[in-house]
Amino acid sequence: MLDLLDWSKLPDLVAVGLLAAAFASVARNSATPVSKHWLTAWLLIVLHFFSFIFSPLPGKAGGIATFLGVLTLVWAGLLFTRASVPYRQERSSLTMLVMILGSYSFYLAVLMFGGPAWTLNAGAILLGVGPLVVSVTNLRRFQHPLRWATMGVHIALMILLLAVQNRPNGSDYALNAILFAVYFCAAFHFWYAFRRATAGAIISIAGFVLWANVFTVAPALAAWYPRLHLESEVWNLPKYIVAVGMILVLLEDQIAHNKHLALHDVLTGLPNRRLFQDRLSGALERARRTGTQIALLMIDLDRFKQVNDTMGHHVGDLLLQHVALQLSGRIRRSDTVARTGGDEFAVILEGPTSRSEAKHVGRSLLNLLEQPATLENRMVQVGASLGVAIFPEDAHDEEALCIYADLRMYDAKRGAQAMPPQGAEQQSKPRSSRTSGEPART
Repeated sequence: MLDLLDWSKLPDLVAVGLLAAAFASVARNSATPVSKHWLTAWLLIVLHFFSFIFSPLPGKAGGIATFLGVLTLVWAGLLFTRASVPYRQERSSLTMLVMILGSYSFYLAVLMFGGPAWTLNAGAILLGVGPLVVSVTNLRRFQHPLRWATMGVHIALMILLLAVQNRPNGSDYALNAILFAVYFCAAFHFWYAFRRATAGAIISIAGFVLWANVFTVAPALAAWYPRLHLESEVWNLPKYIVAVGMILVLLEDQIAHNKHLALHDVLTGLPNRRLFQDRLSGALERARRTGTQIALLMIDLDRFKQVNDTMGHHVGDLLLQHVALQLSGRIRRSDTVARTGGDEFAVILEGPTSRSEAKHVGRSLLNLLEQPATLENRMVQVGASLGVAIFPEDAHDEEALCIYADLRMYDAKRGAQAMPPQGAEQQSKPRSSRTSGEPART
């Protein structure tokens, strides 16, 4: 029995198995829904090669092995496509996946095991009509260009299958058409999801394009140049290209993620002090070149320690995230908001700006932070103190500007703490002209 097995597939099985193991090792450090779909697809490719080792067996055993080999190849391509769908959380997306998986499985079973002619025609129609029905029934609630592209590919596939499947050698043409459609969709979806000029994305997209065209070039060469013989490793090369490309994509994403963590606050996602200082330095250089002003706003929450002590650190973390979201939503894209300490935030307002504009922005941010927030079904209200420094009016370098803004912020905080209770008479002490435009306080 061992003599009947196709041991020529063993090197491919080992190679793909090692690549899948390497992929799993890389993906383990940053498991995401995308990487899990990819890993599952590569395990199906391993099963694909394993199944084809047994395909030469006589009778039903060989037929089942061949069917499993083809089915796992198709399912792997569908999972590659699924991984690149940006709307996987959409309810109808799962319905579409189940419909397509079922349609391909039914059609391949009828094609490879035989059956009445009407069942093959019904399977081909199901491949085109199924995605169309899912798309149309969810039309009012959800639309996306990738869904229309998927529907278009499957309608074209249905028409092609109905045209060729009943001809001489029609089953071979139909099988190649299905595999081309599956991996063409995978290539198109991957390009849509990873439109970036990185080595991993480019290699993966090129690999998927080559993988899809294996199912058009190979039968064309067999028909037109029957004496030309190419080893199976040539046709399997795109698989290895895609595997290497995907590993590179994972490594690129991990590097980008680590770089983001090095420059951003983990809790709020805002730039941290390191990135803040880099942004401030760049803003000062641009202001010097253009002769404009920039404003630096230092914000410190007034009752944050009280929230932590009475409601717990979890609510304190939620409060910081809420404050970060509020501040980020009120500044321009050209400006920067950063978390520079435990409950301290900084805002860089790039020019053209003025002291009056900076004060106006500061007052609006303070008013925003005065509003109560509901966190964990509890009402939380904190105030904030603000310090404003203007370049080059108040300071001429980065360090001095930060010191000036900090001093004004601490002055505001001490003033707020020294204020008499609400409703008591308050007298405002006039400030010097140097600090007459200094910050509002809570």
